[in-house]
Amino acid sequence: MPGEITPAVGMPAQLEECMKPFTNAVIGIAVAASLTLGAATAVRAQGKPTTTHVRPMSHPSNPKPSTPATAAPKNSDSFKGIAAKLGTTPDALQSAYEAAKQANPKLSRGQFVSANMVAHNLSSKNPAITTQAILSGLQGGKSLGETLKGLGLSEQQAKAAENQARRDAAAAQQAEMQKPTK
Repeated sequence: MPGEITPAVGMPAQLEECMKPFTNAVIGIAVAASLTLGAATAVRAQGKPTTTHVRPMSHPSNPKPSTPATAAPKNSDSFKGIAAKLGTTPDALQSAYEAAKQANPKLSRGQFVSANMVAHNLSSKNPAITTQAILSGLQGGKSLGETLKGLGLSEQQAKAAENQARRDAAAAQQAEMQKPTK
């Protein structure tokens, strides 16, 4: 009933329902951070050295000046087509990518887009398949296919989901590129 107060927390039921996706996202991020911290602790406990290799910076001998025609688009602009397909904004998707990249520095933009597309395509049929679950699998060193199999798909279903995500992402990007510029 609208405006009904839940006795457990003293919060209107509508507000509680609105907060569930946010709460789930926070829990997912906390789990990912815990897994990362746990893995780092395990490596350190095994006595393996954690060395950082520093490579000297190289500078191009003949750098080309950036012009509007050759300049890269704003980061969030590169998510326009995908964001429209996923029903979100390019800025929200860019922010989510940056947060995921902090949790997993090896995460590529393509992996991030695939994780979102697969979750978008399959979450209604299989609630265990979420973007966060896929990103956690990738962070653990698994491939997208291995992660999907771990979430209950067969090898054939996982391959089909990956291929469909690639096609959907390419179609969304192509549709965005064909839009007339203002």
